[in-house]
Amino acid sequence: MEADSMNIAVLCGGLSAERDVSLSTGALAAAALRRLGHRVVTLDLFLGRPGDISCLGDIFTENADAASAAISETAPDIAALRASRPGGARVGENVFEICRAADIVFLALHGEDGEDGKIQAAFDLLGIKYTGTGFLGSAIAMSKPAAKRVFYENGVKTPRAVSVYRGAGAGIEGIGFPCFVKPCSGGSSVGARIVSSEAELPDALEFARQFGEPVIVEEYIRGREFNVGVLMGRALPVIEICPDGEFYDYKNKYQEGVAVEICPAELPPELTEKLQRTAETVFRALEMQVYARMDFIVDGGGEIWCLEGNTLPGLTPTSLLPQEAAAAGISYDELIGVILRESLNKYDGE
Repeated sequence: MEADSMNIAVLCGGLSAERDVSLSTGALAAAALRRLGHRVVTLDLFLGRPGDISCLGDIFTENADAASAAISETAPDIAALRASRPGGARVGENVFEICRAADIVFLALHGEDGEDGKIQAAFDLLGIKYTGTGFLGSAIAMSKPAAKRVFYENGVKTPRAVSVYRGAGAGIEGIGFPCFVKPCSGGSSVGARIVSSEAELPDALEFARQFGEPVIVEEYIRGREFNVGVLMGRALPVIEICPDGEFYDYKNKYQEGVAVEICPAELPPELTEKLQRTAETVFRALEMQVYARMDFIVDGGGEIWCLEGNTLPGLTPTSLLPQEAAAAGISYDELIGVILRESLNKYDGE
């Protein structure tokens, strides 16, 4: 299917701790889609669009965006946002109606809202087309324990980890210190800490639990950090991340000039090739579609360890996937266009 001029809903925001990243991606993707000739409306998953939407066609041409390109240094206050619209529903008014009126939904969601597969499953039931990976691959990739089991089954090395539930004791025998503590389902390193001793563990567990249960306690692998994007099943150039601090945290990821990012990474050709082929293996094993990004550590002995796969990687000015695409000669607008076109191809024959 060719991506002729269409009505596109860019879905972003939500109640995720990565809300600001999602809003930024939404604003930038919407602008690119307009430059590509499409009629676009951005829509906040949680806030929705209250009021009369009887003239749905007009919504896609009025250019009243709900997104902002700004990202703060810290994750947003989700409790305050939730309190602003009582009722408990994570999906705002008219979201599904507007998405059904679109030719396709460009998913600019991140974290729990969007990457866990729930929105994709709902859209499948409602017959709504959307970009990127389907519900099953999204759910597996977002659940760190499930993803690790897939890695093991496909010969991909990954740090040892245990799931820790509240009231069940730490249960981290065999992991040792230092270790990495993070939420089971989340991204952008929100809620993550490096723990150096037993004394630091309770506070780190409690901090991570703010963002979901169970908490993952993972073996800490020392080494260089790399990311590899995959587009249409093929790996993009490798990027190396040199964070300002112990690890590549939220601030390093989204504030310009904090981390040093080198793309293409300065590596021996054989290691570059191995990272790229491993990224493609993970892409297939996790049943990802269209595009994704894999996170790796290469230790001092040259061993590659996959940390996780991201089904909806950020598309902000400091995000890694657009940098990798640029290194491959793909501009930002071209990247958005490829994501749109390849996502439409998923629905060929319907």
